[in-house]
Amino acid sequence: MSHAAVVPVLTIDGPSGSGKGTVSALVAERLGWRLLDSGALYRAVGYAAGMAGLDLSDADAMARCAQGTKIQFRAASDGGATRVMVNGHDATDELRTETAGAAASAIASMPSVREALVALQLGFRRAPGLVADGRDMGTVIFPDAAHKVFLTASAAERAKRRYKQLKEKGLSVTLGGLQREIEARDSRDASRAVAPLKPADDAVLVDTTGMAVDEVVAKVIAVVQS
Repeated sequence: MSHAAVVPVLTIDGPSGSGKGTVSALVAERLGWRLLDSGALYRAVGYAAGMAGLDLSDADAMARCAQGTKIQFRAASDGGATRVMVNGHDATDELRTETAGAAASAIASMPSVREALVALQLGFRRAPGLVADGRDMGTVIFPDAAHKVFLTASAAERAKRRYKQLKEKGLSVTLGGLQREIEARDSRDASRAVAPLKPADDAVLVDTTGMAVDEVVAKVIAVVQS
Protein backbone atom coordinates (compact mmCIF):
# COMPACT_ATOMS: atom_id res chain seq x y z
CA MET A 1 0.00 0.00 0.00
CA SER A 2 1.15 3.54 -0.68
CA HIS A 3 1.80 5.98 2.14
CA ALA A 4 -1.49 7.66 1.16
CA ALA A 5 -3.33 4.72 2.70
CA VAL A 6 -2.13 5.71 6.16
CA VAL A 7 -3.32 9.31 5.77
CA PRO A 8 -6.77 9.45 7.37
CA VAL A 9 -9.64 10.74 5.23
CA LEU A 10 -13.03 12.03 6.34
CA THR A 11 -15.53 12.23 3.47
CA ILE A 12 -18.49 14.59 3.75
CA ASP A 13 -21.00 14.05 0.97
CA GLY A 14 -24.47 15.41 0.44
CA PRO A 15 -26.69 17.44 -1.85
CA SER A 16 -26.31 21.12 -2.65
CA GLY A 17 -27.22 23.33 0.33
CA SER A 18 -26.85 20.61 2.97
CA GLY A 19 -24.14 22.68 4.66
CA LYS A 20 -21.25 20.54 3.42
CA GLY A 21 -18.98 23.42 2.47
CA THR A 22 -19.27 25.33 5.73
CA VAL A 23 -19.13 22.21 7.88
CA SER A 24 -16.16 20.71 5.98
CA ALA A 25 -14.12 23.90 6.26
CA LEU A 26 -14.80 24.19 10.02
CA VAL A 27 -14.08 20.50 10.67
CA ALA A 28 -10.81 20.67 8.68
CA GLU A 29 -9.81 23.74 10.66
CA ARG A 30 -10.58 22.08 14.03
CA LEU A 31 -8.75 18.89 13.11
CA GLY A 32 -5.87 20.74 11.45
CA TRP A 33 -6.41 18.66 8.28
CA ARG A 34 -6.30 19.62 4.61
CA LEU A 35 -9.53 20.42 2.78
CA LEU A 36 -10.71 19.26 -0.63
CA ASP A 37 -13.78 21.05 -1.97
CA SER A 38 -14.48 18.79 -4.93
CA GLY A 39 -17.47 20.85 -6.06
CA ALA A 40 -15.13 23.79 -6.56
CA LEU A 41 -13.07 21.66 -8.95
CA TYR A 42 -16.10 21.04 -11.20
CA ARG A 43 -17.10 24.69 -10.93
CA ALA A 44 -13.52 25.69 -11.80
CA VAL A 45 -13.51 23.53 -14.92
CA GLY A 46 -16.91 24.91 -15.95
CA TYR A 47 -15.61 28.43 -15.37
CA ALA A 48 -12.39 27.78 -17.36
CA ALA A 49 -14.48 26.29 -20.18
CA GLY A 50 -16.71 29.37 -20.22
CA MET A 51 -13.70 31.69 -20.30
CA ALA A 52 -12.30 29.71 -23.23
CA GLY A 53 -15.66 29.84 -25.03
CA LEU A 54 -15.96 26.04 -25.13
CA ASP A 55 -19.21 24.15 -25.66
CA LEU A 56 -20.29 22.73 -22.28
CA SER A 57 -22.04 19.82 -23.99
CA ASP A 58 -18.86 18.68 -25.80
CA ALA A 59 -17.55 15.91 -23.53
CA ASP A 60 -14.15 15.64 -25.27
CA ALA A 61 -13.53 19.37 -25.01
CA MET A 62 -14.60 19.32 -21.34
CA ALA A 63 -12.28 16.41 -20.53
CA ARG A 64 -9.35 18.23 -22.17
CA CYS A 65 -10.29 21.35 -20.27
CA ALA A 66 -10.40 19.36 -16.99
CA GLN A 67 -6.93 17.95 -17.67
CA GLY A 68 -5.47 21.29 -18.65
CA THR A 69 -7.00 23.58 -16.02
CA LYS A 70 -4.67 24.49 -13.17
CA ILE A 71 -6.65 24.66 -9.92
CA GLN A 72 -5.18 25.68 -6.57
CA PHE A 73 -6.75 26.31 -3.18
CA ARG A 74 -5.18 29.12 -1.18
CA ALA A 75 -5.87 30.03 2.41
CA ALA A 76 -7.23 33.59 2.52
CA SER A 77 -4.82 36.09 4.06
CA ASP A 78 -7.64 37.63 6.13
CA GLY A 79 -8.70 34.26 7.54
CA GLY A 80 -11.85 34.29 5.36
CA ALA A 81 -13.01 31.63 2.92
CA THR A 82 -10.38 29.67 1.01
CA ARG A 83 -9.58 31.30 -2.32
CA VAL A 84 -9.78 29.20 -5.48
CA MET A 85 -7.25 30.02 -8.18
CA VAL A 86 -8.13 28.93 -11.73
CA ASN A 87 -5.27 29.17 -14.22
CA GLY A 88 -3.67 31.78 -11.97
CA HIS A 89 -6.83 33.91 -11.64
CA ASP A 90 -8.67 34.25 -8.33
CA ALA A 91 -12.09 32.98 -9.42
CA THR A 92 -13.54 32.44 -5.93
CA ASP A 93 -16.46 34.83 -6.33
CA GLU A 94 -17.32 33.76 -9.88
CA LEU A 95 -17.40 30.11 -8.79
CA ARG A 96 -20.15 30.81 -6.28
CA THR A 97 -22.65 31.99 -8.89
CA GLU A 98 -25.60 29.87 -9.97
CA THR A 99 -24.17 29.92 -13.52
CA ALA A 100 -21.00 28.20 -12.30
CA GLY A 101 -23.12 25.74 -10.30
CA ALA A 102 -25.23 24.85 -13.33
CA ALA A 103 -22.09 24.41 -15.48
CA ALA A 104 -20.53 22.18 -12.79
CA SER A 105 -23.65 20.03 -12.58
CA ALA A 106 -23.75 19.66 -16.38
CA ILE A 107 -20.13 18.55 -16.77
CA ALA A 108 -20.14 16.43 -13.59
CA SER A 109 -22.36 13.90 -15.39
CA MET A 110 -19.65 13.30 -18.01
CA PRO A 111 -17.54 10.19 -17.25
CA SER A 112 -14.50 11.61 -19.08
CA VAL A 113 -14.51 14.77 -16.96
CA ARG A 114 -14.89 12.82 -13.70
CA GLU A 115 -12.05 10.54 -14.81
CA ALA A 116 -9.81 13.53 -15.55
CA LEU A 117 -10.41 14.94 -12.07
CA VAL A 118 -9.89 11.71 -10.09
CA ALA A 119 -6.09 11.91 -9.97
CA LEU A 120 -6.27 15.57 -9.04
CA GLN A 121 -8.59 14.78 -6.13
CA LEU A 122 -6.52 11.84 -4.89
CA GLY A 123 -3.51 14.16 -4.82
CA PHE A 124 -5.07 16.14 -1.97
CA ARG A 125 -4.63 13.15 0.35
CA ARG A 126 -1.60 14.29 2.33
CA ALA A 127 -0.65 14.25 6.00
CA PRO A 128 -1.88 14.90 8.60
CA GLY A 129 -5.32 14.10 7.10
CA LEU A 130 -7.93 15.20 4.58
CA VAL A 131 -11.52 16.36 4.83
CA ALA A 132 -13.05 15.73 1.39
CA ASP A 133 -16.30 17.52 0.63
CA GLY A 134 -18.45 16.52 -2.32
CA ARG A 135 -21.05 14.17 -3.71
CA ASP A 136 -19.12 10.97 -4.38
CA MET A 137 -16.15 11.27 -2.05
CA GLY A 138 -17.12 8.27 0.10
CA THR A 139 -18.49 6.13 -2.73
CA VAL A 140 -16.06 6.71 -5.61
CA ILE A 141 -13.00 8.83 -4.81
CA PHE A 142 -12.09 7.62 -1.30
CA PRO A 143 -14.06 4.39 -0.83
CA ASP A 144 -11.45 3.27 1.72
CA ALA A 145 -11.85 6.42 3.87
CA ALA A 146 -11.87 5.62 7.58
CA HIS A 147 -14.63 8.13 8.31
CA LYS A 148 -17.66 8.93 6.16
CA VAL A 149 -20.53 11.33 6.72
CA PHE A 150 -23.55 12.06 4.51
CA LEU A 151 -25.29 15.36 5.26
CA THR A 152 -28.88 15.93 4.22
CA ALA A 153 -31.52 18.59 4.81
CA SER A 154 -34.97 19.20 3.40
CA ALA A 155 -35.12 20.96 0.02
CA ALA A 156 -37.05 23.82 1.65
CA GLU A 157 -34.36 24.31 4.30
CA ARG A 158 -31.56 24.13 1.73
CA ALA A 159 -33.33 26.69 -0.49
CA LYS A 160 -33.65 29.02 2.53
CA ARG A 161 -29.91 28.75 3.24
CA ARG A 162 -28.97 29.42 -0.39
CA TYR A 163 -31.43 32.33 -0.48
CA LYS A 164 -29.83 33.91 2.57
CA GLN A 165 -26.30 33.42 1.17
CA LEU A 166 -27.16 34.90 -2.21
CA LYS A 167 -29.18 37.78 -0.74
CA GLU A 168 -26.19 38.72 1.41
CA LYS A 169 -24.13 38.89 -1.79
CA GLY A 170 -26.71 41.30 -3.20
CA LEU A 171 -28.07 38.90 -5.80
CA SER A 172 -31.75 38.98 -6.71
CA VAL A 173 -33.19 35.51 -6.25
CA THR A 174 -36.56 34.04 -5.33
CA LEU A 175 -37.03 31.37 -2.70
CA GLY A 176 -39.44 29.36 -4.88
CA GLY A 177 -37.08 29.49 -7.85
CA LEU A 178 -34.16 28.28 -5.73
CA GLN A 179 -36.18 25.43 -4.27
CA ARG A 180 -37.24 24.28 -7.75
CA GLU A 181 -33.62 24.50 -8.91
CA ILE A 182 -32.42 22.47 -5.91
CA GLU A 183 -35.07 19.80 -6.43
CA ALA A 184 -34.23 19.54 -10.15
CA ARG A 185 -30.54 19.26 -9.35
CA ASP A 186 -31.21 16.60 -6.69
CA SER A 187 -33.08 14.39 -9.12
CA ARG A 188 -30.44 14.93 -11.83
CA ASP A 189 -27.59 14.12 -9.42
CA ALA A 190 -29.33 11.10 -7.89
CA SER A 191 -30.34 9.58 -11.23
CA ARG A 192 -27.17 10.10 -13.27
CA ALA A 193 -25.41 6.97 -14.50
CA VAL A 194 -21.97 7.98 -13.24
CA ALA A 195 -21.39 8.34 -9.50
CA PRO A 196 -24.99 9.10 -8.55
CA LEU A 197 -25.50 11.08 -5.36
CA LYS A 198 -26.11 8.54 -2.62
CA PRO A 199 -24.66 7.78 0.82
CA ALA A 200 -21.87 5.21 1.05
CA ASP A 201 -23.09 2.05 2.79
CA ASP A 202 -20.79 2.79 5.71
CA ALA A 203 -21.54 6.52 5.97
CA VAL A 204 -23.07 8.14 9.06
CA LEU A 205 -26.21 10.05 8.01
CA VAL A 206 -26.73 13.48 9.57
CA ASP A 207 -29.93 15.40 8.81
CA THR A 208 -29.00 19.07 9.33
CA THR A 209 -32.55 20.43 9.02
CA GLY A 210 -33.04 22.84 11.92
CA MET A 211 -29.54 22.22 13.30
CA ALA A 212 -27.06 24.99 14.07
CA VAL A 213 -23.70 24.76 12.24
CA ASP A 214 -21.83 24.19 15.53
CA GLU A 215 -24.06 21.20 16.35
CA VAL A 216 -23.36 19.65 12.95
CA VAL A 217 -19.60 20.26 13.27
CA ALA A 218 -19.61 18.63 16.73
CA LYS A 219 -21.48 15.59 15.35
CA VAL A 220 -19.04 15.19 12.47
CA ILE A 221 -15.98 15.51 14.70
CA ALA A 222 -17.50 12.88 17.00
CA VAL A 223 -17.57 10.50 14.00
CA VAL A 224 -13.82 10.99 13.49
CA GLN A 225 -13.00 10.62 17.17
CA SER A 226 -15.26 7.66 17.93
